[in-house]
Amino acid sequence: MAIEIQLCTKEQRKKKLADSELVFGKKFTDHMFLMKYKNNEWGTPRIVPYQSFQLDPACAVLHYSQEIFEGMKAFPHPDGSVNLFRPFENAARFNLSAERMCMPQVNEDLFVKAIVELIRVDKDWVPHSSQTALYIRPTMIATEKFLGLRASSEFYFYVILSPVGPFFKEGFKPTKAYVASQNVRATPDGTGEAKTGGNYAATLHETCIAKNKGYPQVIWLDAIHRKFVEEASGMNIMFIIEDEIYTPPLEGTILKGITRKSVLELAQELGYTVHEEKIEINEIVDQIDKGQCTEAFFVGTAASITPIGQILYNDREYIINNLNVGKITQNLYDKLVGIQTGKIDDKFNWTYRVD
Repeated sequence: MAIEIQLCTKEQRKKKLADSELVFGKKFTDHMFLMKYKNNEWGTPRIVPYQSFQLDPACAVLHYSQEIFEGMKAFPHPDGSVNLFRPFENAARFNLSAERMCMPQVNEDLFVKAIVELIRVDKDWVPHSSQTALYIRPTMIATEKFLGLRASSEFYFYVILSPVGPFFKEGFKPTKAYVASQNVRATPDGTGEAKTGGNYAATLHETCIAKNKGYPQVIWLDAIHRKFVEEASGMNIMFIIEDEIYTPPLEGTILKGITRKSVLELAQELGYTVHEEKIEINEIVDQIDKGQCTEAFFVGTAASITPIGQILYNDREYIINNLNVGKITQNLYDKLVGIQTGKIDDKFNWTYRVD
């Protein structure tokens, strides 16, 4: 299906920021992709000037949170090209989320084509400095106006782009994490593995508690036993115990992270032993005390790999590796980012050239 393109006027074009001024998710490019669903079919796919939506106050997304989204990045390579990272994985996950939320499927080829064409239109917005990228946010929202608990029959699928700096201001340095004590993020047979806004809204209360204690990240425990580590609010989590990698299994309550999948595949290629199994938080802190858990890190699209230097659990602080980045964490980070940015040969065929 051909994509119609409407370019913005000279007057509509936005002022770009220098790479050094970029923060995460505050600046957006000149154009967006938009496609509307009505009468059981998708309409014409279009690239249009970036714009606000006029939504009815009774719009379903505003009352029943029927929406999904994805997070992706495009990276400049040394040869001057711009490349996506495993975009068809995002397309497939987007449709899994859509199925869970009673929303229409988006053709996966069109999903990727929309992103590619949009980046080509706004290629001048791609930053080129270290730890910068073009962040991509595909989204679907329910737009039918009604009050009553049912699935919408009308939707917008859109994609916006944002040139970004590091997700964390401090860059690739160990962060601090607070283990959730009052709330849970997801329950078995719920929406935990769907990338839908309600899952993230559920993290806000505990995140506020954590930040008031000086901890920017939250580690969530399972909803039934309240003892098994699951993930962070927006990232998966991994631990290094006696030089082997441990991460919680995918059992429906945590997101099927594409960075998670990539790090595990990369780790196995590098010769590390990987365990996907339930991990009790008490075992983790005990092994930190014993010096056996020597590294921990979050993984996700926004921040790639983020070392964890300090964990607060039951009002006690646990320091990991003297607040230093561990050698395995550093190695995985260097290899992953090297592939994403074209500085290391991509033997996995993960990168997807835009132009």
